[in-house]
Amino acid sequence: MKRYLPFIIVAVVAIATLGSGAMLYRAKLPHPLTIPEDKSVSREGDAESKHVRGNANAQVTLEEFGDFQCPPCGSISGFLDELVKEYDPHLRIVFRNLPLEMHQHAREAALAAEAAGLQGRFWEMHDVLYREQATWSKADNPRELFDSYAGMIGLDVDQFKKDMDGEKARARVDSDQERANSLGVQMTPTVFINDHQMSPNDKTPEGLRAAIDAALKEKS
Repeated sequence: MKRYLPFIIVAVVAIATLGSGAMLYRAKLPHPLTIPEDKSVSREGDAESKHVRGNANAQVTLEEFGDFQCPPCGSISGFLDELVKEYDPHLRIVFRNLPLEMHQHAREAALAAEAAGLQGRFWEMHDVLYREQATWSKADNPRELFDSYAGMIGLDVDQFKKDMDGEKARARVDSDQERANSLGVQMTPTVFINDHQMSPNDKTPEGLRAAIDAALKEKS
């Protein structure tokens, strides 16, 4: 038995090493994409309908005019999503596209979001565009990246490509820009809470919470 002991020890060590290697390999594999529940209440192809996150009948409406290539918009986006959860069911967020001419790919990104919306995945694309902003905003051809994002969130990619070039997506973006013009909005992000425009200095977590609390108090 003692004669075979070294071989037994070597075999045990080898098996343990292989097992730990497999565990490390599994740990390095990318996590599957989690697709959140779609919270948009927009009607397909309706340029006058809105993209709403949260309770559609909430007492307080936060309306944001955003540009997907705007870094401050990307910064505020995640916090706004947290606010919806924090104030649920009393707050809803309405997103409006306002791609600025100074941002080369902003309008294409807005069209990508609206094309995704035509398949019921506006908010999923909205979130991916902001999360990956630093990548696609510097690309020579962001359309290839947008197509890959469409596949990631479970869209029919061929239909997505057609919709990006279609009239319905353009009409949605144009409608949002017309609303921005009617309100005199020229910068992003611009935020209204129950039709009251927030000053630039108040678009902080503290400032937005104070405004939401005040709006809820008025409704009580």
